[in-house]
Amino acid sequence: MTAARGRGRPRAPETDASILRAALELFVERGVEGTSMEQIAKRAGVGKLTVYRRWSTKEDLIAQAVEESVGGEVTPSAAEVEALSPRDIIERALPAAAEMVANPEFRALVARMMGSAVSHPKLMAVYWEHHILPRRELASAMLRRAQADGAVAADADLDVLIDMMAGAVTWRVLQPDPPDAAGMLVYLKAVYRQIGLYA
Repeated sequence: MTAARGRGRPRAPETDASILRAALELFVERGVEGTSMEQIAKRAGVGKLTVYRRWSTKEDLIAQAVEESVGGEVTPSAAEVEALSPRDIIERALPAAAEMVANPEFRALVARMMGSAVSHPKLMAVYWEHHILPRRELASAMLRRAQADGAVAADADLDVLIDMMAGAVTWRVLQPDPPDAAGMLVYLKAVYRQIGLYA
């Protein structure tokens, strides 16, 4: 997804970054309905016209802000999944995962995305494509490896297992008093152990 290109002098990347950062912050704080292009422009320190030259609607702007926020690199790589055991992969990946899901900003973003799923499905589509789907594909590869090793039943429905893992973590993250990073690490290990990925 790219912003609409305006006329005139070349775009300044730092201006785009400021606008996108402001849009994400306001979305997390206030939701789609509580955010306006005017508020985004004010927080970014630019004129409203500058924002409208780049994005025609706040939904497009927020969608791109979310996309750039969650579209980071997913590790481990497919080659590492082939080379390492699921336990080794989990041992390496879980500390960073625990830090991420325990982060209040991440929890707030997840809550906002869930709350916007019905009224603004485009945002959830972006979140699904750039954050959830790559991680589901990684989990599926790990589960297939675990099946080959005999740790997960050969006839297990992998989509259901992934839904169980994702649902457990999401539920724990959205609780009123979620665990800190250390507590989340213990919980994630327990989830993976129940699935058969962490013996």
